[in-house]
Amino acid sequence: MTIQVFGHKSPDTDSTGSPLIWAWYLSEIKGTPAQAKLLGEPNTEAAFMLERWNLDKPAIIADVEAGAPCVVVDTNNPAELPASINDADLQAIIDHHALIGGLTTKGPIDITIKPLACTATIMHDLMGDDVAKMPDALKGAALTCILSDTLEFRSPTTTPHDRAVAESLATTLGIDIPSYAAEMFAAKSDVSSFSDAELLRMDSKEYAVDGTKFRVSVLETTSPATVLDRKASLMETMKTVASEDGVDQVLLFVVDILNEQSTLLVPNDLVKSVASKSFGAEASGDTIVLEGVVSRKKQIIPNLKV
Repeated sequence: MTIQVFGHKSPDTDSTGSPLIWAWYLSEIKGTPAQAKLLGEPNTEAAFMLERWNLDKPAIIADVEAGAPCVVVDTNNPAELPASINDADLQAIIDHHALIGGLTTKGPIDITIKPLACTATIMHDLMGDDVAKMPDALKGAALTCILSDTLEFRSPTTTPHDRAVAESLATTLGIDIPSYAAEMFAAKSDVSSFSDAELLRMDSKEYAVDGTKFRVSVLETTSPATVLDRKASLMETMKTVASEDGVDQVLLFVVDILNEQSTLLVPNDLVKSVASKSFGAEASGDTIVLEGVVSRKKQIIPNLKV
């Protein structure tokens, strides 16, 4: 059976590009038929990557069949995976997030979780010399994934190795990183066609703190005012999204890529308390600016307190 390779729900650039990269590696280098899949529509930056490098958008799947062979990348959290993931034949995990637990496998599997900024960086290492055989389109995808996850090396998750791999790929492809990253971030910042609910779920992870369930959403943009102009309707929609998704509160952080700060929307006393206890920040209105906070993985989720 063909192995399905997929990342998390609400796929960002890394969860769109890395499945394509690893499916190619399994199929073309290891001789094991594999196909990339998505667990939802890719975000605007990921869509830009697919178009820029002339890559076909992977098919979107809602669930996996019992016994279906699969490889999970860019997550190990069951809440971000198909409902039937524990009934599938999970064969490998490649990830760069904290180990969550809750996945059950049919037998021993390959697990690679490294403290790097991007799954594509890990895959680059795992492929070794076979990276040279990768088509330019997939090298472009890997470069895009790394620049996205590191916010062009601004994120505190960035390691020297992530940067070295990105710079090597850019040199091979003849890509100027600042110019290319500007194109990527412009695509990511164009959210005009999305509803408030879609924005709140676009780049979002569920996380519980002492029994309180949060949907922690980030919107990385070079034009934060475009999002913040919609703050009233976004805060109203948070109630609907929280109810529909079975969480207590949606937290929305609007990440200003260029100024390296986040604006947290503060719709109620719960979020005001979270801001105070988590970041030592006191909100006097319905927003609060968190200087230097740009990474959900390293700066937001580990610090959340209620």
